[in-house]
Amino acid sequence: MAAMLKRLSTVCAVACLTVATYAAAVEMRGDHPDTYVVKKGDTLWDISGRFLKRPWLWPEIWQANPQIQNPHLIYPGDVISLAYLDRVAVQQGPRTEAPVTGVPLSEVEPFLKNLSVVDQFDQLPYVVGLEDDRLRGTQGQVAYVKGLEGAQPGQRYAVVRPTTKYTRLDRQACCDIFFNEDLDFSGRQTVDSVNFWTAAVVGDNGSEVLGYELMQQNVGTVTRGEVGGIEATTLVLDVEGREVRTGDRLVPVQMQPYDLQFFPHAPKQQFEYGRARILAVADALHYSGPHDVVALSVGARDGVDNGTVFSIWRVGSEVTDRVKFGMNRDDDLFSKADKIRLPDEYAGHVMVFRTFDKVSYGLVMESIKPSRVGYELKHPDAPY
Repeated sequence: MAAMLKRLSTVCAVACLTVATYAAAVEMRGDHPDTYVVKKGDTLWDISGRFLKRPWLWPEIWQANPQIQNPHLIYPGDVISLAYLDRVAVQQGPRTEAPVTGVPLSEVEPFLKNLSVVDQFDQLPYVVGLEDDRLRGTQGQVAYVKGLEGAQPGQRYAVVRPTTKYTRLDRQACCDIFFNEDLDFSGRQTVDSVNFWTAAVVGDNGSEVLGYELMQQNVGTVTRGEVGGIEATTLVLDVEGREVRTGDRLVPVQMQPYDLQFFPHAPKQQFEYGRARILAVADALHYSGPHDVVALSVGARDGVDNGTVFSIWRVGSEVTDRVKFGMNRDDDLFSKADKIRLPDEYAGHVMVFRTFDKVSYGLVMESIKPSRVGYELKHPDAPY
C-alpha cells in the first residue's frame, strides 16, 4: 500500500510539474492584441511575438479552425485571434498570396542560393582554363573544365569556390575549440600571422574538419564535351554573377536545394557545454546583431534541423579574486583554482535556416547585445 501511494504521489508530482511547465511555456504577452490580420512581409516569428513571450513555441500551441488543414501555413489576410488562454485560432482569409515564412527570406536568400558546406571538394571538377587565356571569366564567356567526362550539352553546373574551412579541436579537459580559416582561390589554407600558430598546433591530432564552405561564383551550361581529342569540357557562363577563375570547382545545379518555410522550435537535445557555438559571422569579422547570419558548430548529425532556435550566451569570464589575494599581483601569477568563474551573459536568439551535416547557418532573430564568434548556444529557455 505504501509503495502504491508513493508511486501515485510521484505520478501526481510529475503531472503537476508538466502542467506548470506547459502553463509557463504558453505564457501570453500582456500587451497582445485581441486580433491580428496577417500582412504580406510578416514572419511567423514576428506574428507569434505579438501573442507569446516565447515566439519559438508557437507551433506547439497553434490551433487552426477546422477549415484550415495545416496550422503551420498562415497566409496574408488570415485573421489571428485568441480563442482561449493557451490556444490561438486562425480565421482563413483569401489564398491569393504565398504563406508567410518563419524568417524574412530577403535576409537569408543569398545564403540559401549561393553558399553551401561540404565535407570535401578535391574530387569535384574544376576550371582548368578560360576563353582567350583570360585570368577571369564572366557572363557570356567560356570556361574550360577538367573532370566532367561524359557531360552532355545542355547540362547546367554552378561554379563554386572554397572560401572557409571549419575545424573543431576536441579537448577532454574543457570545451571544444573551433577554428574558422580562410582558403585561397584553389581551396588551400591561407596561413597568416593570426592563425599560423593555431594551425601549426592543431594539425591532424585530435581535430575534426566540420566542413568547407563553398561560395557560388556563376552558373553555366555545357555546350561541348570532351570530344575529338579535346581534354576539357566547354562551359558557357550564362548568369550575371561573380568572376570565374582557374581552380574554381563545379557542382550540378539543383532546382531548389533548400526550404522556404521555417517553423521555430527548441532543439531536440541539450548539448554538452562548449559543443555548440558560433563559428563565424557573415560579412563581418567577429560580431553580429539582429538579422545577421552566423555559422554554427552543429548540424544534422547533432539533430539540428531548419527552424531550431538557440539562445546565444557570452561565456562567463574567469577573474582573480582581488579582494582575497590583493590588488597588485599580475593575473599570470594566479592558477585556475584561484580564479572565479562568472555567469554566462545572455545575448539573443538565433534560428537555423540552412542545415548541413556538421555545420548550419542561422539568423539572429533578436538580441540585447552583439553576439561574437565563440559565444555559446543553449536551449532558448535556458535561464543561465
